Amino acid sequence: MKQIVLVFGSIYGALSVTLGALGAHALKKVLTESQLQSFEVGVKYQMYHAIVLLVIGFFFTFETRLQQMMGWSFISGTFLFSFSIYFLSLSSLIGASLKVLGPVTPLGGLLMILGWCLLLIQIVRSF
Repeated sequence: MKQIVLVFGSIYGALSVTLGALGAHALKKVLTESQLQSFEVGVKYQMYHAIVLLVIGFFFTFETRLQQMMGWSFISGTFLFSFSIYFLSLSSLIGASLKVLGPVTPLGGLLMILGWCLLLIQIVRSF
């Protein structure tokens, strides 16, 4: 599990930089200001959680259920949150109505919040 967390942290970090550059250069010309801002929110939260995944990956063993749930909450929450925002922002370019993804974004956010709460429990238990 430790390796999975570190791999996802690395992948999410690399994708965040790549998608941030795409947004700053190519998408700036074709998206509305609102769509671009939404896209950038996805990029920011993906990078924040890539860093968190790397930090917890280096500090925890993931031998406990709590740590495993924390890792999966961050991984799945980041994916659902950021990638649903990307697709919703790009829906006009893709030419498809992706409004069905609307409820996915808050679900991803809840999973990220759960990851943070589980991290807090882990920290409190270590005192």
